[in-house]
Amino acid sequence: MKKYLLDLRVVAVEHINEKYVLIRLTDDKPLPEMMPGQFVEVRVDGSEKTFLRRPISIHYVNRNANELWLLVAAIGDGTRRMAQLKEGELVNILLPLGNGFTVTADNAGAKHLLVGGGVGVAPLLYAGEVLKANGIEPVFLLGARSAKDLLELDKFRAVGRVYITTEDGTEGEKGFVTNHSIWGEETFQMVSVCGPKPMMVAVAKLSREKGMPCEVSLENMMACGLGACLCCVEDTKDGNVCVCKEGPVFNIDRLNW
Repeated sequence: MKKYLLDLRVVAVEHINEKYVLIRLTDDKPLPEMMPGQFVEVRVDGSEKTFLRRPISIHYVNRNANELWLLVAAIGDGTRRMAQLKEGELVNILLPLGNGFTVTADNAGAKHLLVGGGVGVAPLLYAGEVLKANGIEPVFLLGARSAKDLLELDKFRAVGRVYITTEDGTEGEKGFVTNHSIWGEETFQMVSVCGPKPMMVAVAKLSREKGMPCEVSLENMMACGLGACLCCVEDTKDGNVCVCKEGPVFNIDRLNW
């Protein structure tokens, strides 16, 4: 897929809570084609400690408004600077990068479970919409420490069924995503996961036990996004590969997990 280096204009920066922001970007021309699960590399201007671009998942693509949405956790110098962006500012972005989630029309009528934890929920919204457009039912299983940590539930519910786990039991079922009762009640033709590695490993193991195909979106450190710097290498059954180029989404059968 062709890559573009664009100066996108900030439409709005919405502070969801004290940690997360939703950044909406647009361009004068139609935005390039992007697949769910792909990511972008953002140049961060105005931060003396940020020298490398920041990899951010594609959260959503609003074709009607010609907007790219990025859901960002403001936890470092670079992402905190991004959270301070103002309407009208330009942001230099390299996109789209990597390979995304499995979306095939021949799975029409199937159910696809999308599992996310923390900022790992970011790529699942767009994935759910694209699956739905292809006749596949998206089902979301979202985990968090507490109800206050859950993000954009209204947006996810507008796309498909949403199931929730919280570690403290303040919303949904108490426990981790692997503890949710849906695993014993339904079968899915594919499970896609993004979030902390221990969570993804646990979901991968459970999916194997249930006989359901599973893919995970790895979050290795990615500096260039093009496979040149080699800082995102993952040891797979095919040898060492660059996550930014061959991933970030991998079928678990390729991984040494």
